[in-house]
Amino acid sequence: MYNLDLDLQQIIRDRLHISLSDIEAYCQRWQITEFALFGSVLRDDFRSDSDVDVLITFAPSRRWSLFDLMEMQRELETAFERKVDLVQKKELKNPYRRANILKTHRVVYAN
Repeated sequence: MYNLDLDLQQIIRDRLHISLSDIEAYCQRWQITEFALFGSVLRDDFRSDSDVDVLITFAPSRRWSLFDLMEMQRELETAFERKVDLVQKKELKNPYRRANILKTHRVVYAN
């Protein structure tokens, strides 16, 4: 498990209502090598109707179908009890969006 600062641990606990061990199990099951948060979940403007932006990286040899990706997103939405925007790091093609996300994201799990 990645070494998280207390601020990020509190965000996960208070805003996502999930344990770090549950995130780790999710990442291991789906062969995710990096799981990060970005967007409003990390800021003061996060509200009860905000979605959760998640940035993921898969193991290099792993390829998932669209149905698998939809299931991954559904699992997170169930766990977080809110909508999830699941973004693959390798799919960030727009250079401005990529730069903004990579500048502000916070890694929760890395293996």
